[in-house]
Amino acid sequence: MRIFITGTAGFIGFHLAEALLQAGHEVHGYDGMTDYYDVTLKERRHEMLSQHKGFVATQALLEEDATLSAAVDACAPQVIIHLAAQAGVRYSLENPRAYIDANITGAFNVLEAARRHKVDHLLMASTSSVYGANTQMPYAETHKADTQMSFYAATKKANEAMGHAYANLHDLPITMFRFFTVYGPWGRPDMALFKFTDAILEGRAIDVYNHGNMWRDFTYIDDLIRGIAGLIEAVPPSPEARGAAYKALEGDSLSPVAPWRVVNIGNSDKVRLEDFIDAIEAATGQTAIRNYMEIQPGDVPATWADAGLLAQLTGYRPQTDFRDGVQRFVDWFRDYYQR
Repeated sequence: MRIFITGTAGFIGFHLAEALLQAGHEVHGYDGMTDYYDVTLKERRHEMLSQHKGFVATQALLEEDATLSAAVDACAPQVIIHLAAQAGVRYSLENPRAYIDANITGAFNVLEAARRHKVDHLLMASTSSVYGANTQMPYAETHKADTQMSFYAATKKANEAMGHAYANLHDLPITMFRFFTVYGPWGRPDMALFKFTDAILEGRAIDVYNHGNMWRDFTYIDDLIRGIAGLIEAVPPSPEARGAAYKALEGDSLSPVAPWRVVNIGNSDKVRLEDFIDAIEAATGQTAIRNYMEIQPGDVPATWADAGLLAQLTGYRPQTDFRDGVQRFVDWFRDYYQR
């Protein structure tokens, strides 16, 4: 299968491309190599992917429509997986325009490319942050998600709406997936696990927001990748294709008017931030110096996924215990940075 993936130099895109290449697929990667975090880490990921003969890469921004269109034309993909975005809740307070450029304009360009090529399936990354102020947990795809707490989350919710419109207007099968705090080897330096591990090994204090009263549904990268790969074949059917005999899945978010659905990919287990830090201490063998702080603007105190729809669609449920996942990350971190 020919698969076009945006964001292949990023944490998730790298792991997904690696898994699909190993499975024998052809992958055309597209990444802007922005300096939001260490570019050398992104370059190393692409170097590793380039060792596969089935991998081709284009380096350009999502906003560069002509370049993106040419890359998609060259690939002639059957499937597009759109992962590239300007990430980060806190950075969206500092530079909101970057989120418009990458997450709105960039996503529109991807939608247009998918429409032109009439791909079999377009899969697009969203985030658990779209649930915003919703306190009904675990989060289910059918819950209302209209109270985003950050501009980052607002742009990803806009992507979901844009995707639904394209699915409806152009009969374009689209699956949106909402990620829940993904972590693991080759992770992003701006994420808590990376920053905490680095600081603990150096004997520096870590900032613990909301005085540690934060809960996250930490999802190990391998679980996420298995979920995404499984969803490639779970193409949302159009209303016409469902017919009278069509049996809806329990809790399905499938649109009544379009081949569009949204799917949570999470570990279905909320973990207290203090316990997560304890796991890092155990993995590093060092004690954290904790600097307790108030909650950051835009943050939510808890996330927790209902992954039942993912299990029905793919037969798989994320299952990595966070202590095991943290140990694997720390092992990678020490090896990569020789610490």
